[in-house]
Amino acid sequence: MPVTTPVNVGTPAPVPVQGEATVPLASFIRPFQRHYFSGLPERPNYRARSYGFAGIPAVMPLVRAFLDTCAATESADYRYLFTLLGSELANNAMRHSLSGQPGGSYTLRVHRNKEGLRLTCRDRGGLCTRNAPLVPAPEGLDQDTESGRGLAMVDAFATEWGDNGNAEYRSVWFFLAHDLAGSDWNTVR
Repeated sequence: MPVTTPVNVGTPAPVPVQGEATVPLASFIRPFQRHYFSGLPERPNYRARSYGFAGIPAVMPLVRAFLDTCAATESADYRYLFTLLGSELANNAMRHSLSGQPGGSYTLRVHRNKEGLRLTCRDRGGLCTRNAPLVPAPEGLDQDTESGRGLAMVDAFATEWGDNGNAEYRSVWFFLAHDLAGSDWNTVR
């Protein structure tokens, strides 16, 4: 007589491990917008540039390339700071809004003028239920703090910043003057 193994009815079957696929980041870029990610200054200078990004951390290298290219005509310090602050807004969109959920996205829009660059990050909101302006964490720049640094850095290092206070579709922006006026950047290095 064959031996049968009892089946445990209450235990779900194990989920098989899903495979991974490597996709070149260039496959996320529309051909007519490849120059947005080149890291090279353009001629003539653009006045506004906008790009929608998938709300997944895997595209953060593209976000940084986009931001670095937007500031390509500026000094190395300016490029670094603009990219750092813009990356913080993108990370916040993924972490604190529906933009980071499956199928989510957010848009970065850069406006250039003779005084500096203004970046706006528009996300899908939705995780917060009441309209209110964002406020940086008071201990955000403390080195021992594990989270809450992003908005505190934007507050300290941007010339100006703000948001629309809308919980449903949040737009957070900052302006960074070409001469870094109004920024604490030169005082902390």
